[in-house]
Amino acid sequence: MKIIAGNWKMNGTRTGLETMVRDLSSVETENTVILCVPFTMLGVKSDCVALGAQDVSRHTHGAYTGEVSAQMVADTGAKYVIVGHSERRQYHHETNSIVRDKASNALANGLIPIICVGETMDEKQAGKTMAVIESGVRESVPSDVNTDIIIAYEPRWAIGAGLTPTAAEIADAHALIAKTLADMGLAGTPVLYGASVKGNNAAEIMSIPNVDGVLVGGASLKSDDFIPIITSVK
Repeated sequence: MKIIAGNWKMNGTRTGLETMVRDLSSVETENTVILCVPFTMLGVKSDCVALGAQDVSRHTHGAYTGEVSAQMVADTGAKYVIVGHSERRQYHHETNSIVRDKASNALANGLIPIICVGETMDEKQAGKTMAVIESGVRESVPSDVNTDIIIAYEPRWAIGAGLTPTAAEIADAHALIAKTLADMGLAGTPVLYGASVKGNNAAEIMSIPNVDGVLVGGASLKSDDFIPIITSVK
């Protein structure tokens, strides 16, 4: 069984999500399907898709205008939340420490955080890929966690660029993440791959050792694009 998670980013409507849920209800799969959508769409009912948010505040409550707490997200019935997505790290300057706080708040409120790690093009060209990935895992995962987290490896240089690392590069990154998690007492934690995942490459990517699923961006917005990814592996 694989985890197929979609990230709608700042796209879509509540009506569009309801349509997607209806379309997915007829898909036969044993894979876990998650859609991480804007806050305004949380609460849509579905028996076939688990909903998640795309971010959560590092604060628990208080005078933080515009912030949404983990408790608020959980109150909608959502089960998951993405923390530390590459775009949050790039545009909002989120550090591993901030991501760890967000993940901790998520766990405290019964949410499963999808914790994203990955290297930039500058870091890749400087030969720092493995160091960035390992520190991302060690510093972004709360120290008191034992289960119920997901890691997503995002080569940040590939997102939105139509680029995909080689199978060997993905394998090396996921092997390192799996080893690091095992060293932290978190062996068996699912590790997703996310960057330019499409119906025509999803099966190949998910056949790579230590790839437990995918985090899908643009291809999760339309049923015709997302369903082939869900059904690409049995």
